[in-house]
Amino acid sequence: TFIRHYVEMVVVMFAGMLVLGLPGEAALQAIGSGTSQLRDDAPSVVFLGMAATMTAPMVAWMRYRGHRWQPTLEMAASMIIPTFVAIALLAAGVLGFEALLGLEHVAMLLAMLVAMLLRIDEYTSHAHHAVAA
Repeated sequence: TFIRHYVEMVVVMFAGMLVLGLPGEAALQAIGSGTSQLRDDAPSVVFLGMAATMTAPMVAWMRYRGHRWQPTLEMAASMIIPTFVAIALLAAGVLGFEALLGLEHVAMLLAMLVAMLLRIDEYTSHAHHAVAA
């Protein structure tokens, strides 16, 4: 159950990037911009946009699967906190955009795992499904 939930979160995260990211890119193109231009002009916006397209579907999926708000928000934090750290490191000039993008994703995956390990009962039992019923 634990592994299945982790895999579900990763799949939903990447599906969200695709399902929400493509229309987002189309909207940017419609106003004469795009992700590649934002990487140069406003890289923080790219980080925030990517975090939003991954986090929103994860929250929706966890609520659909019957998780309470507290663990759902903790999982959302596991996505948002690495994003803010990446933005801070970018602003400080510690690393470039591409390097931070990779590190941010690794940090997100590790933070998701930590959030799950801190609530091991939540992710190894089917008790959370009772909330949905």
